[in-house]
Amino acid sequence: MTFTANQSDAVVYLVGAGPGDPGLITARGLSLLRRADVVVYDALANPVLLDEAPPGAERIYVGKRSQQHALPQDQLNQLLVDKARGHSIVVRLKGGDPYLFGRGAEEATYLAQHGLRCEIVPGVTAGIAAPAAAGVPVTHRNHASTVTFVTGHEDPTKGQSSIDYRALAGLIRSGGTACFYMGVGRLGVIADELERFGLTGSTPVAVIQWGTLPKQRSVRSTLAAVSGDVTATGLGAPAIIVVGSVAGIDETGLDYFTRRPLFGQRVVITRTRQQASELRGRLDELGALTLEAPTIELVEPDDWSPVDDAIGHIDQYDWLVLTSVNGVAALAQRLEYLRLDARHLATVKVAVIGDVTGTALRTQLGVVADLMPERFVAESLAQQLIDQHSVTGKRCLLLRADIARPALPKLLSQADADVTELTVYQTKRANELPDDVLDALRKSEIDWVTFTSSSTAQNMATMLGDERALLDRVKIASIGPITSDALRGLGLTPTLEAATSNIPGLVDALVKAVASQ
Repeated sequence: MTFTANQSDAVVYLVGAGPGDPGLITARGLSLLRRADVVVYDALANPVLLDEAPPGAERIYVGKRSQQHALPQDQLNQLLVDKARGHSIVVRLKGGDPYLFGRGAEEATYLAQHGLRCEIVPGVTAGIAAPAAAGVPVTHRNHASTVTFVTGHEDPTKGQSSIDYRALAGLIRSGGTACFYMGVGRLGVIADELERFGLTGSTPVAVIQWGTLPKQRSVRSTLAAVSGDVTATGLGAPAIIVVGSVAGIDETGLDYFTRRPLFGQRVVITRTRQQASELRGRLDELGALTLEAPTIELVEPDDWSPVDDAIGHIDQYDWLVLTSVNGVAALAQRLEYLRLDARHLATVKVAVIGDVTGTALRTQLGVVADLMPERFVAESLAQQLIDQHSVTGKRCLLLRADIARPALPKLLSQADADVTELTVYQTKRANELPDDVLDALRKSEIDWVTFTSSSTAQNMATMLGDERALLDRVKIASIGPITSDALRGLGLTPTLEAATSNIPGLVDALVKAVASQ
């Protein structure tokens, strides 16, 4: 909800977004982002962080790249003033740290001159984080006891360089480290100047591009060879240049980042946006570069009254069957709407499909499922109910999706159970695939596409339309046998199928497949 704030109440927070990995923003920065009315963000702030802002928050891109400014600095300063006069919390989200080569001081001064409150939230800077992710500690007891941060991209209006290369070379020679920001375009000049003032051509140098991100690349070289090596490997901005003996350290265990089991694997997630977070989180932790391509949107049923009536008379049923986390969420929502709680379910036994569904039931309602089959498919649940619990004549309430497979109610009905099946959420095909996903598929920049249900597979194929053959260029990961059958029906062959039909099982199968490549 947007409202007009008194100028004295408004605060502009200059928040350091960290070096790239969204997990490296500070707790304070994340808290402010989640309360923001307006987020003004630059090119080096990971766009994933924008999802943390409230849905109604205004998001304004003011990115800066070399020679390309979405908004000149003077206009950006005024934008912050204008937004602060109409909102309570304005977050200026800046890559790295606001004050370290980030012009944060200029923005803070401008705001103060216009009578506006401004607070600084420091961020993890790329000059420390990127080298660490590449296995380069910027200080080391046996190598370097000082570190100097240097801008490699000075104000072009200055007549001459303000960097004292003589002093800098002396610091490095005596056991220091220099970290150059924004210097790839002037790498040859930097190397020449340092050599001119006494550093040998064999001085170790490391260049790290996109530090802390799954697309991170790095080059270890020497002062004499680094310019040619960077050109040969195609490294570019944004990058950090580290000069000093620490750049030559090669100790086991320091390069933890690129040794993660899925590092650099480009994986598309086709789950709904509401469900993608668990899978994305697990893949990100293992080093994958994830792209979201929601193929399904979840919407409420057209009429809740049959569901509410069934829940209200739950004591008339013997079994309540929940087949997904979404079903659990819907049950919790309707119980709250009816001013009921978990005690209302005391007279009915609860069966679930999947340990994730069981966990959601326990977490959201404090209810432990009475039955969960070892295989997370409808047929296994039906068979166990029939074999172990004699469902003949028993009343079973199934709260499911509108497109749920008919196997479960069919098998229970054949065993003479009295089955009531109600829709608690509808699944609709998403309108279109995100542009970044389509572009990556067309350029063959995707390694894996994951499918977690039959509908994700069918919808993806439909949404691709005439470009369906793009899926022939990728490896396909299926969550289980039902999804695999759907994929084969579409003419697609799963590269792998999870042994256990849940998200941990899918991730485990991916890790094993990549390790065997």
